[in-house]
Amino acid sequence: MARRCELSGKDVMSGNNVSHANNKTRRRFLPNLCNVSLISDTLGETFKLRISAHALRSVEHRGGLDAFLLKAADCELSSKARLIKAEVKRRQAAAA
Repeated sequence: MARRCELSGKDVMSGNNVSHANNKTRRRFLPNLCNVSLISDTLGETFKLRISAHALRSVEHRGGLDAFLLKAADCELSSKARLIKAEVKRRQAAAA
């Protein structure tokens, strides 16, 4: 399983550990990923996603999973999130 957020696309970064003597060794910065269940209001279903804590805050700020997905760019989303987004669009178009 890749260490990548399914909604924001945030993934592993690399950098240096720098000691007091200014020795540099490579290290990895891992994203803070959480396994969460998010509810889609339009679909009435619960989806299990592996997202970063930052993305979870963004979902809450935008007003839920549906609003976040509709505003997000497809290139950032995982394939699972893109399928959810397409289904939400389809349902909202049918309801209108």
